[in-house]
Amino acid sequence: MLFVALVSMVGNMVVLAQSSRQERREAWREARKERQARAKALEELQDSVSFEEAVEALQRGNWVLEADNVIFRNGLMRYVSSNTNYVAVKNGEGTVQTAFDNFVYSPNGLGGVTVQGNVSDGKVSRDKDGNIFYNFSIFGGGISATLNLTMTGGTNEASIYISPNFNGNNLTMNGYIYPYEQATIFQGTTSW
Repeated sequence: MLFVALVSMVGNMVVLAQSSRQERREAWREARKERQARAKALEELQDSVSFEEAVEALQRGNWVLEADNVIFRNGLMRYVSSNTNYVAVKNGEGTVQTAFDNFVYSPNGLGGVTVQGNVSDGKVSRDKDGNIFYNFSIFGGGISATLNLTMTGGTNEASIYISPNFNGNNLTMNGYIYPYEQATIFQGTTSW
């Protein structure tokens, strides 16, 4: 009888331990889900603030697209440094700069080119999904190009397609839009 009572008690303790372990796992899973939900909400809030700042910067005409990668006309993509590969517009003047490692032709001293000109024909529009489209031109001594910028609605992530008017050396830069004052760019020697 004592033996049956001991076995029964041990059995109950094992069941309680297993159920306690399962409850802890469930509590841990719930806590993890809550942390993930809070992190996602915070990220969405930060994206929303970045988006609004970028839209305002585009409207003011003082912004920078800092590129993380560049896609050439043949489809080749290179990851690049965002502080030396960018398109910037400030007070009616536009700058396009590229800088690549191991690039032989380097008039800007950074492994690429830096060209500047006046911005004209700027037109901003928004689609029903909140995506921003900004089409404009830059004309100067070293550049004559049409640029088409697309910024994803709700974030400051953007892509800019650069189409030179006198050659087919099209280029796409992908990165993030920032107000000019917040940009972390380094400008090389202007080519022309």
